[in-house]
Amino acid sequence: MKVALVTGSSRGIGAATAKMLAKAGYKVAVNYKSNDAAAEDVVKCIIGFGGEAKSFRADISSPEEVGQMFADIANAFGEVDVLVNNAGISHIGLLQDMSDEEILSLTQVNLLGAIYCSKEAIKPMIAKKEGVIINISSMWGEVGASCEVVYSACKAGLIGFTKALAKEVGPSGIRVNCVSPGVINTDMNRELNDEAIDALCQETPLLRIGTPEDVARTVAFLASDEADFVTGQIFSVNGGII
Repeated sequence: MKVALVTGSSRGIGAATAKMLAKAGYKVAVNYKSNDAAAEDVVKCIIGFGGEAKSFRADISSPEEVGQMFADIANAFGEVDVLVNNAGISHIGLLQDMSDEEILSLTQVNLLGAIYCSKEAIKPMIAKKEGVIINISSMWGEVGASCEVVYSACKAGLIGFTKALAKEVGPSGIRVNCVSPGVINTDMNRELNDEAIDALCQETPLLRIGTPEDVARTVAFLASDEADFVTGQIFSVNGGII
């Protein structure tokens, strides 16, 4: 049974992805930073429908904690076969009003965290000549968003990282792709009021915002053998809004 690690999988897109990969037959490592209760709820849900999962606490902005997490996963399940770099944080506000700490935190989690995790994941993947890495970007990484400048820059960085790493590790049989969600019904967007949500629905050709499961289904496809000739690609799951 293959092993999948989904970072930031105690809620939202990460939780939906962890559950979907478990249903597809993966042992799932549920990563979280602080909400151990939520992570355990995801694990219990997976075990409840007959899957196999275990939670692993790590701050992905710390390369030391990332290294320890991968070692712990290897001891519990075996080496990671599929890495989903999902963990992310947001900040809404003018760039000129952001503190240096806020800028650094967004960059460390949203971009460097994916790089640290990928660096650890590819070591055994190269040895095995197979593996899958899927990065979760954002439509703002494609077109940019006012008042989310640093977030947009980090998500754009993930797109460039995906394309470059796919070329670097492709000869070792490793596929690297990116999923770019639009407006999704997650905690990150819960601060939007009903009026704002309605406006976004009207702007979207499919006339609704997305669900975590919409994104998770795309991730599951990219992780599967059905996508074994797909690498270096950006999959926009946004209902046509851009």
